[in-house]
Amino acid sequence: MKPINDELDQLPPAMPLHILIGMLLAVALGAFAAAIVLPNWLPGLSQSLLGNEPKVYWYLSRASAVVAYSLLWLSMALGLSITNKLARVWPGGPAAFDLHQFASLIGLAFALFHALILLGDKYINYDLGQVLVPFNSTGYKPVWVGLGQIGFYLLAIVGLSFYMRKRLGNRMWRLIHYLSFFTFVLALLHGIFAGTDSAGFAIQVFYWASGASLLFLLIYRIFVTRFAVRKQTRAA
Repeated sequence: MKPINDELDQLPPAMPLHILIGMLLAVALGAFAAAIVLPNWLPGLSQSLLGNEPKVYWYLSRASAVVAYSLLWLSMALGLSITNKLARVWPGGPAAFDLHQFASLIGLAFALFHALILLGDKYINYDLGQVLVPFNSTGYKPVWVGLGQIGFYLLAIVGLSFYMRKRLGNRMWRLIHYLSFFTFVLALLHGIFAGTDSAGFAIQVFYWASGASLLFLLIYRIFVTRFAVRKQTRAA
């Protein structure tokens, strides 16, 4: 029987590359249309929906941020549990691996929407450069916003590495995947210190629970891996 790592190494990406590119383009174009095109083309509709001080873009950005963070957490949790008994019980190694990829890539799409939809918010008044370039925003908590922007690019690198796995080799691919831990920490810091919902009790509980659960899974995986190595050494 092959080790589960060998089986997973042979699996293709769960989402075809052209589907991912199409999804990201659709998100970018949709956010751009909602934030820039629609208010200019249909000012009456925008006024009736948004009022004198439009807040819908801010609400959409906050909601998509929570979804993106939740998907990142789910992806991390699945990734940490893939090679141990937790994933073998449910939903199974290959299924967990596919879900891990899907959560990561869809989370990337929501993170992109979270950033681009802010172009329509007139209070924060970001331009495209401030949205895309880390620490280029000076109007609202530039350090914590910048850390979130870096986290987005790290998430993109990790997500795209699924499609470069054979070219990179398993060793380099796994090294790149360690960036996921930095991505999660940056996203957590961004949410706590830049998120306007971070003062709420529910979101605080979610932040603590998500961080603690990943720390538990990481420690558990380290101990399981060390135990397996010692068992193999003794058997040899």
